[in-house]
Amino acid sequence: MTSHASPGYDVVVLAGGAARRLGGVDKPGLLVGGRPLLDRVLTACADARTTVVVADPRPTVRPVRWAREEPPGGGPLAALGAGLRHVTAAETVVLSADLPFLEPATVAALLTALRAPGPAGSDGALLTDAEGRDQPLVAAYRTAALRRGLTALADAAPPGDPAPLAGLPLRKLTSTLHLTRVPDAVAAFDCDTWDDIATARARIREHGHVLDEWITAAKDELGLDLDVDTGVLLDLARDAAHGVARPAAPLTTFLVGYAAARAGGGPEAVAEAARKATALALRWAAEDDTAADGNPGTSGSSGDSHSSAAPGTSGPEQTSAAPGAEAAPATPGTPQAAPAPGESAPAPDKPAPDAG
Repeated sequence: MTSHASPGYDVVVLAGGAARRLGGVDKPGLLVGGRPLLDRVLTACADARTTVVVADPRPTVRPVRWAREEPPGGGPLAALGAGLRHVTAAETVVLSADLPFLEPATVAALLTALRAPGPAGSDGALLTDAEGRDQPLVAAYRTAALRRGLTALADAAPPGDPAPLAGLPLRKLTSTLHLTRVPDAVAAFDCDTWDDIATARARIREHGHVLDEWITAAKDELGLDLDVDTGVLLDLARDAAHGVARPAAPLTTFLVGYAAARAGGGPEAVAEAARKATALALRWAAEDDTAADGNPGTSGSSGDSHSSAAPGTSGPEQTSAAPGAEAAPATPGTPQAAPAPGESAPAPDKPAPDAG
């Protein structure tokens, strides 16, 4: 997907937490919809000018710059300070690495809110969750305001302190800033517990989510940066399945992709190849229908066009979970019900971030 935000912003992703409520596992590497949580976040801010991830290096879906706070595990303010050393843009989006439902549109909305004119201006724009609580790690800030606040906190530390920001709660910084709040319970949902992970995994498999999730995951896995009209391809698959034979649907869509690649790739090439294949499928079906009516001079070469699915195949209307999707971990606790689009995120009992 492509963000609607204009370029020129940098991103700092904080990915080095201890994940104590998950038993100390590698939280940014946990899979939701077949993709690591960190990769999901990086995809949502792919148009950033510079992306800094504060954590130990690991393979990621796109190139990033790595940084590490001192001492490692020194908390969000120390991590933010380490990331800001690599930032040059006037605006910095700050994200945690455990946001399964973050979208490019979310980042765009935060930047739009930050840039909106106001009587006193704004130092930042952050999301609020279902309970109305601030989520300062899903936010866009003016870089100068962050640096000014961090410098003031470091100057207030005892003289000679080698890590003046370590252990300080994030609210020590955000309480000094003038912030705009953007309600978005779904995008603000983060994964702190195994129940949260199970909820996220269940939600993306709901009808209305699974197809987009699968297409995004497949494009990431194949290294494709291509937005096409999936409705056109689904219509083509339907026409090929109904007018020719069910196995014709996946084979035809493969051939369309191959033809588009040979034509130079891009959404226009896919659309043109799909148009030609759809026209062929409709002509094929029309011949079959005419032959069934007994008209002379026609060919009934697609006699199995209305046959039932072959064993082990399913119709194009099926919306089952993505192939290879992971199951929720067998951990204590009952997953919460997944939210429908636009509803509040399912984490009402979460404490506020870095409480205390």
